[in-house]
Amino acid sequence: MFRKAGIVRACLLGAGLASTMWMIAPAGAVAMAQAPAAMTRQIGTVKAISGNNITLATKGDQEVVVTVANGARILELAPGSTTLKDAQTITLSGISVGDRILATGKAGNSADTLTALRVILMKSSAIAQQHAAEQEDWQKNGSGGIVSAADASTGTLTVAEGAKKILVKTSNSTRFRRYAGDSVKFADAVPSSVGQIQVGDQVRVRGPKSDDGDSIQAEEIVSGSFKNLSGVITSIDAADGTLKLKDLATKRMMTVKITPNSNVHSLPPQAAKMFAIRARGGAEARPGAAAPPAGARGMGEPGVRSNPGRSAGADLSQLVSRLPAETISDLKAGDAVMIVASQPEPGSAQVTAVTLLSGVEPILAASPSGSSEMALSPWSVGGDTPDASAQ
Repeated sequence: MFRKAGIVRACLLGAGLASTMWMIAPAGAVAMAQAPAAMTRQIGTVKAISGNNITLATKGDQEVVVTVANGARILELAPGSTTLKDAQTITLSGISVGDRILATGKAGNSADTLTALRVILMKSSAIAQQHAAEQEDWQKNGSGGIVSAADASTGTLTVAEGAKKILVKTSNSTRFRRYAGDSVKFADAVPSSVGQIQVGDQVRVRGPKSDDGDSIQAEEIVSGSFKNLSGVITSIDAADGTLKLKDLATKRMMTVKITPNSNVHSLPPQAAKMFAIRARGGAEARPGAAAPPAGARGMGEPGVRSNPGRSAGADLSQLVSRLPAETISDLKAGDAVMIVASQPEPGSAQVTAVTLLSGVEPILAASPSGSSEMALSPWSVGGDTPDASAQ
């Protein structure tokens, strides 16, 4: 349900930077090992520079002011480097807004200050080049879906991609990252392991496939526990950024938190009608049908032949990534919505929206039980596009 470029583009720019940050961590570990135990560190994106003070945007969009001490070592690393052996020594003037840095030093009087004795830098231009290469590789060698079986002892997963089952093989060199339960940012994904992946999780996998396409040797896996909700909004608290609805599948009342990083869109009526036909198992719109509304052209739309191996939900998610952004103020009680959300705590009645799509009344009427075939994908996370660290 995750294939093709439309949906991949949105996630890969975020996932690419997440992998860059993950790669810089070992370099940071080297630096920390060389520094006194009392030292601390901050990782983030440079937002502003004034003299020897650097303002960093760290995880969760928190700001930290780093004062670079006289005589501090400033090292530039290429993205993907895991040691300091190939680092180049530069000066403070070599740091620019948008660069990623790992500052190691002494904490200030408050949690948002640090005096840095060592700064490890990755240039934003070099990261962008790496992202482009990663994006191309994900498009060529990426796959994903819902985990239907997981065996940590053998390091294998069975992933359902629409109607197709794919065997995912992992090794000691496979890199694992897991989507943070309390965040909708790929930049907040944390290092993980195959043992943390559970049945029902959604995964993106990158690696070479077998000739028959039935298995993939994973080089990298991003996983997460997501909930797909659908139903009618019963109430909205715009000040609190929350709404309530009764989920069609579970019949449970849920509170959905809408954050600035949540993707909120409205499906054009013509597209909603077309997907409703597909949800009922109807034929694709025939050539010569009316053109789709602006911003809604892509796989699975009227007059466009859809890949038979794709699910309707994959095509819907691809379309969603192209729709204009809206906010919670554009919603009202009584709107039918489809939501993919992250759940900070298993079983919690409150979730955080990754993507919310309104204007789906025809789809829900055609699939009143909340069919998984029409579920949205979580990987079109616009909050991490175009730059997960400086969005």
